[in-house]
Amino acid sequence: MERITILLVEDHLILRAGLNMILGSQEDFEVVGETSSGREALALAADLKPRIVLLDLSLDDMNGLHIIAELKNIDPGVKVLVLTMYDDELQLLTALEEGCDGYMLKKAGAMDLIAAIRAVNRDEIFLDPSLTKVVLKNLYGPRRGLQCADKDDKKILSSRENEVLKLVALGYTNKQIANKLVVSIKTVESHKAHIREKLNMSDRSELVKYAIQRGLLREQEEQN
Repeated sequence: MERITILLVEDHLILRAGLNMILGSQEDFEVVGETSSGREALALAADLKPRIVLLDLSLDDMNGLHIIAELKNIDPGVKVLVLTMYDDELQLLTALEEGCDGYMLKKAGAMDLIAAIRAVNRDEIFLDPSLTKVVLKNLYGPRRGLQCADKDDKKILSSRENEVLKLVALGYTNKQIANKLVVSIKTVESHKAHIREKLNMSDRSELVKYAIQRGLLREQEEQN
């Protein structure tokens, strides 16, 4: 069995010990390194080449958001899963812009963390479900000014592709999208490939930003 290698970056020793216990309980997980320092995290990432970096954004020596970009520069294939206590929507969007592959809150349960790690390992993006309404409410208030494209811009994608894009941006896995739309996983993968091709976007964070900027998530919220 191929293990998912994980670098743990967390400056609270008790929490880091707890995370080690949680991750160590999974046969397919292997913590290959741990640190409380952003600079050491970058050095370890270059040396150990972990599949996933579990990253606390609140570190003493470096801005955690800057670490995301540096990690991606070191290894574009590394997956960065942010684990934070803050549910600030601007921090979330900035983390996505920097290239993070997942964003979850520390108040989440152990099984949620395990699911998030497996999701980003499958090249899916994971957003803590509790953040969706917070993001939408604050992004689209009367004092916010995100630039949105014309309605005709949405015609680039078919109606089904827009549906898939919304669900991708909301953090749904391929299997969850397939179940929700009553299609096969292969069909979902095909839709996602067409979306990337039409939008000329290969990065999942770009797709999420595209969906947010065009109001697709707000439409999803209104439908709910």
